[in-house]
Amino acid sequence: MVVEIATFRPAVDEEAFLAADRQAQTDYFYGRPGLIRRTTAKGHDGDWTVVTLWASEEDATAAMAGAASDPAARAFLAALDPASVRVERYQTLD
Repeated sequence: MVVEIATFRPAVDEEAFLAADRQAQTDYFYGRPGLIRRTTAKGHDGDWTVVTLWASEEDATAAMAGAASDPAARAFLAALDPASVRVERYQTLD
């Protein structure tokens, strides 16, 4: 299993960001093969994170590649400040 952690700052107001996040989660991410769980969290300093659990590295990579052609995923990505985005993946040990 792969844990993907994306940290970022929104490029839009919180209401618009949350709407884009919900839309992407229901219309795109939860339809991707290998997705186990995805959750969004807000930090106290204005940073946000999305933690996604994938069955495999290949599933995570395919989802990122497919996001470019999906309207809901593109709207979510457009709601992020691109200079603040950082994505890391970790392989679970259990």
